[in-house]
Amino acid sequence: MLSRVASHIYWLGRYLERAENYARFIDVNFNLMQDLPMDMKEQWAPLVAATGDWELYQKKNVGFERHQVMYFLTFDPDNPNSMLCSVTKARENARIIRENLSKETWEKVNELYYMLKEGMEKKVWKKEDPRAFFEKVKDQILLLYGLADSTVARTEGWYFRQLGQLLERADKTSRILDVKYHILLPSTYEVGSPLDFLHWMALLKSVTGFNTYRRLYGNIDPSCVVEFMLLNKYFPRSIFFCLKEAERCLHCISGNSSEGFKNSAEKAIGEMRSRLEYSEVDDVISVGLHEYLDTIQLKINHISDQIDINYFRAKEEFAYEPASQSQSQS
Repeated sequence: MLSRVASHIYWLGRYLERAENYARFIDVNFNLMQDLPMDMKEQWAPLVAATGDWELYQKKNVGFERHQVMYFLTFDPDNPNSMLCSVTKARENARIIRENLSKETWEKVNELYYMLKEGMEKKVWKKEDPRAFFEKVKDQILLLYGLADSTVARTEGWYFRQLGQLLERADKTSRILDVKYHILLPSTYEVGSPLDFLHWMALLKSVTGFNTYRRLYGNIDPSCVVEFMLLNKYFPRSIFFCLKEAERCLHCISGNSSEGFKNSAEKAIGEMRSRLEYSEVDDVISVGLHEYLDTIQLKINHISDQIDINYFRAKEEFAYEPASQSQSQS
């Protein structure tokens, strides 16, 4: 496979997953706000902090009102990670490699793009209850995943798309979990309160993991929620599961059938996966959840850099650098 094609497929997976996770961020926070006591002010600043675009947001806005944050994360053309920008980039990547995609996949990506454009025209961020719009976006992206799962041959292209999706998902799960840290900053006295448990439930629902968690762990316990979202070996949105599957994708791409590594990307992801595999939730808490998640995000960015170096750049004399692609947020 040409490195150019592989790059576009990889970033198609990342941008679609980024848009879907932003829809989750907003939807779960909106639901959480509905359950807060009447005298509590809505908290939208943590979403901006967790997505890593704090400085950009503050340059453009004063305050963190609901409509401001929702517009910034969903439609703002100046925010390169907004849902509309991510879907636009996903569509552009899909257009460039259209001959490598099924007809149905291209059509659904196109529909998703126009769905976002229509939402912008209708100014859904100003609506009293915009949840139906974000549910529709999530459903459309999940439909795309289902189409790919049912129709795409398991060749290099499949593994590059899966690789992008899984790395993005690991990064965003860490950021969803980090939202809890940012919410707690101004009110640490609420730890262990009913409101605290409400926040943990909202986090589980944001990754569609609430029912699975209850079956595996029973009652809501903060350390168990952290273990579930970070270290669980069976939940498909846990950070460990995503990295384990991403490592498998890399091995399938390189043809590596051993337990070792063939290149720097495989080495980086293998080191990170093994560290998580042999970690316990007490190790995470002793370091500090926020600090631990910060380290994870940096390591995921490093893995993405190594993938770029090994697969998307040709030899020095024929160096290829994909246009308009952006790294995951710092």
